[in-house]
Parts: sequence; structure tokens; C-alpha cells
Amino acid sequence: MIGIRFRFPAGRYHATPWKRQVNEGVVEWPPNPWRIIRAFISVYYLKMEEDVRKEILISLIEKLSTEPIYKLPKASIGHTRHYMPQYKDKTSLIFDTFASVKKDDELIVSWPDIELNEEERNILMRILKNMNYLGRAESWVEAEIYDNPIYPNCMPLKIFDRDMDVELIDVLMPMKENKFHEWKVDLSSKMPAKSRKHLQNIDSMFNALCIDTSILKKNGWSDPPGSEWVQYVRPSNIFEITPAINYTKEDKFRPTVARFAIASQVPPRLTDTVSFADRIHKSLVSRVKDSRVFTGCDEEHKPLNGHEHSFILSESNIALGKGKRGEITHVSIYAPLGFGTNERKALDGLSKVWGHGGHDIQLVLIGIGTPSDYGGSIKISGQSPIMSESRIWESRTPFVPTRHPKYTRAGVPKYEEINVKVEGMPEGMIHLGSPEHDLLRLLNEMGFPKPVSIEKVEHTDLAGKKTRWLEFKRNRYGGNGIKSTEMGYGFRIVFPQSVRGPIVVGYGAHFGLGLFVPQDDKEKG
Repeated sequence: MIGIRFRFPAGRYHATPWKRQVNEGVVEWPPNPWRIIRAFISVYYLKMEEDVRKEILISLIEKLSTEPIYKLPKASIGHTRHYMPQYKDKTSLIFDTFASVKKDDELIVSWPDIELNEEERNILMRILKNMNYLGRAESWVEAEIYDNPIYPNCMPLKIFDRDMDVELIDVLMPMKENKFHEWKVDLSSKMPAKSRKHLQNIDSMFNALCIDTSILKKNGWSDPPGSEWVQYVRPSNIFEITPAINYTKEDKFRPTVARFAIASQVPPRLTDTVSFADRIHKSLVSRVKDSRVFTGCDEEHKPLNGHEHSFILSESNIALGKGKRGEITHVSIYAPLGFGTNERKALDGLSKVWGHGGHDIQLVLIGIGTPSDYGGSIKISGQSPIMSESRIWESRTPFVPTRHPKYTRAGVPKYEEINVKVEGMPEGMIHLGSPEHDLLRLLNEMGFPKPVSIEKVEHTDLAGKKTRWLEFKRNRYGGNGIKSTEMGYGFRIVFPQSVRGPIVVGYGAHFGLGLFVPQDDKEKG
């Protein structure tokens, strides 16, 4: 057997999984064999090429290209926010997510059935001694050979035989050399002739491991050549340790937004936003009792005045292959009251909610801040359109009115004068209690300026499909919200000046109904 013991002196492991973007807040844990072996090759070329024969390295890599087992330490998810320089003195806000571990804790990777000869063991020992980081450059590491058996808590699904509460993850593995050549022949037979040039130059598994990631993405590889995904299991509570956060400045600054990325084999669609938000709400309330921020009630369980408690807002943002089926990609919890110490601890511990068919929905906390921290239209950078600024806003989820239309005894609609252009209404007039009138009233309650115009919208574009409002769930089972109808409506609002979101009003607003997006940022697919 042969094993490797890793320690992280900075207490952090930074690595973004393949196919994921850094701002999604997802960490590769455990480190995939593909990443570990590529790190070995990097160390070899930087520090050992002149006095160590490449054939020995290739032999070592061939032996380690089998499925290892892991002993993972407890970890938690942490993040930093900083601005990265770009061209022309511009910057971009980056959410750098990492696995936080104790500095003395060990992560052990073991290959129980592998035996190395003396040359292979010596080269591995030298590589580990010269290895400074694993993952990104700030992910410092100390590594050494570990020869003792381990009791693993992360292993391939096919050999899993423990009584443990686990979750499935995909681990990226390099192929054995013979399997690589079979894969190459099979893939080549399926590719058009003009697309084979990128494959022809990769003549061995070792060369495939040496290709820079940016070149692979430029050439359109969905997965690295010569790689395969293997299903592993790891403890479902692997990230349940609460990060050490300094809450002493709570009175000076209370953040109002907690933003999460969503991951699941069967993610919910945006049309199910009410049901999904209700599950998140119940999870948060169970973690911190009697929080007016989450419950919307005071100490005597009476509803608070206004709309200062939390809104759970789902988004379907098309970026990096996500959102193309209309699924929820992000959820933002917005609370004008601000999150105090207890609420922030509850948010830190929110890692999953149940999903239909046994597919749990994972929630990864990207960060905590204010709408201005996250608002923007660059979805590939993790920005949130619903928190950006715009004059023109359009319904993303159906608006459900809370008041009934008003009529005289003779059945004639009651109107009032108003200096807003409302589609379908007499000029300068609006039907009292109509959906448009209720929308204006609620916008005013939320502190937004009076719109210039309001017009109806019959649908939203969701995953390239015109999705009508009746296709959305419009009821929160067990809730006590007031509504005047089962119908949902959509509107396009034009304000006299730009306003910052989120804009969310009407029945079920605290669970994602009545949500608007900037017209310029409206989803096109």
C-alpha cells in the first residue's frame, strides 16, 4: 500500500471543481486524483526534470491512476471577497470560496493495493517534499508519504459498505494507459474529421495530463481528455462545523443579503419557487427560535408591521451551463432588518434541504453582504440581476394581488385619478383594488417611487420557453398570507429613475412570488 498525508498550514484548501465557476461557491473536497497527479507533474517539471528520468514519473503516475480512498478531516465552507484587477484599470468582485480545516488536521489519500518500487517511492518522496500548494497558489500544503492503514470516510460507491450517513459526489480520475487508448479510438470514430486535430496530438495519458486547463476549454473539451468521473461517497455532515466568524461589529453593520449557489442532481425549477423557499424557511426557523428576521413575528408571535423580515428569492440564471432547463441556480435571502449573530450562524449552517425523489438540494453559501455587493448583470461572475439598478423592471414570477377590485352597488368599477399610465385603464384613471392598483399600493409601501407606466406581461421566458403565470405554483401550503385571487399576473414597470432591487411584492412575496428583474437583464433562454 501507499498513502499521502496532507496538512494545510493556512487552514484553507482552495480548489474549484471542473465545470464550475469560482463565484459559484463550490469547493472540490476531497482533492480529486486528477488534480493531485497534475500537481505531481508540475513539481517534476519545475524542480526535478534535470536529474530524474521521466519514465520513472510516468510509471508512478500509471500506478496511482486507480481509485484511492480518503480519510477526510472535518471542514467548513469559508469565503473571502476581493476585487481582481482587469484591463483599463477596471476590477471584478470575486467570491473566493475555500474549505476551512484546522491547521494540524490531516487529509490522507491511500491506495491500499498499490506497491511502489524503490525508484518510484523516492521520486514520490521528493515530489511531496517540494510541493508547496495544492489547488490554487494560496492553498498551501505540506505533504509526506503515509504507510499506515486508514479507516476511510470517503471511498468509491462500489466498495461502500459502512453504516454511515453519506452523500454522493463525483470524483475526477485519470485513466489507465490502455483504457486511454481504447477511449481515444472510440472517440475518434465518433468525431467529425475536422474536430480530430485536437485529439490526434494527445498520444498518451501522460501528455493528456500535461495540457493546460485554459487550452482544454479553448478547444471545447467538456471533460479533460483521458478523464472519467467516478461516484464516491463522503459524510453528509462533512461541512457542518460552524466557521469562526467575528460578530462583534454587529451593531455597526448588519448585512441584509445572504446569497447561496444551488447544486442537486434534480434541482427544482423556478416554477416551484414557493415550495423550495418554504423548505428553506422551515430549516432556518428550526435553527434559530423566535427570530423576528426569519419568522416575521415579535416575541408575542404577532406579525411585524411592514416587510422588514426575510424574503427568500430564487433565481434561474443562465451561465456556465446552468439554468438552461429553467432550474433554480441561486437563492438570495434578503432581510431589511439585517442578520444578527444568531441569524448568521443559522445561515452558515444551512447546507441542504430535502428534494423530491430523495435528491437533496445542496446550498453553498457564497457570501453575506448588501444588495449593492451582489447586484449586476454579469451572471458568469456570480452577480445577481434582481439586486441591480434599473428604470425598467419586469415580472419574473407571478404577482398575486392581496385586495379585491372595488365596484358600486350597480356593479360599476370604482376608479380614482392617478398620474400613471396604466395599460387597459382609462387615461389618468385606475380601477380601485385591481391588480395594477394593488401593485402600485405595495410598491409605495416598500418605498419605491411612483412608476411612470405599468403594462401587463403574459409570460416570462424560462429556458427558452414562454412560461405562463399559471404554470407557477401560487400557493404556500400552511401559510396565512392574504390574497384576493388564485390568479397570477405579470407586469412591466417603468420608474422615473433607476432603482435598486430586489423588487418583490404581493401574496407570497417572502417566498419568491411577485419578483421582478431588470428588463435589460431579462433571461433570453
